[in-house]
Amino acid sequence: MNIRRCLLTVAGIIFIGTFSLSARQTTSSTSTQTPAPATAPAPAPSKGGWTLPPTADEEKNPFAGDEKAVASGKQLFGKKCERCHGPGGKGDGPDADPDAMQDMDLTNPRRAARNSDGIVFYKIWNGRSKPKMPAQKDEMTKDQVWQVVSYVQTLRQKS
Repeated sequence: MNIRRCLLTVAGIIFIGTFSLSARQTTSSTSTQTPAPATAPAPAPSKGGWTLPPTADEEKNPFAGDEKAVASGKQLFGKKCERCHGPGGKGDGPDADPDAMQDMDLTNPRRAARNSDGIVFYKIWNGRSKPKMPAQKDEMTKDQVWQVVSYVQTLRQKS
């Protein structure tokens, strides 16, 4: 009986302590915001609403020049991207935004010059809200996104 009472007392103290700590954190978080840890800051949205890390342009495609990766990327593009970008990447898919077709045209030579593999990777990975480009980070692996990048770069007409 004594052991049971001690265990119940300890459990009650732990419960009350947890409850009061939780209440204190709730009130302190509403009055003052604690800064985020200074490890790796999240990239801020850049021009055009894209979320790109500062080093995106320097990232290299691990599948560059790999024809199997291009073939796999083409299949993934057909499943994940074609409904908006169209079969040839012209932005003429059935779900394309008619007001943003120029933005959705992946064959534009000006885009090829300013969108390195790393930039294209993060545009696919993070997406954007307007014009809508669904993020693929929860849908595909990084290797799959790099394969799509390999395929998409074959659609681009170099100027």
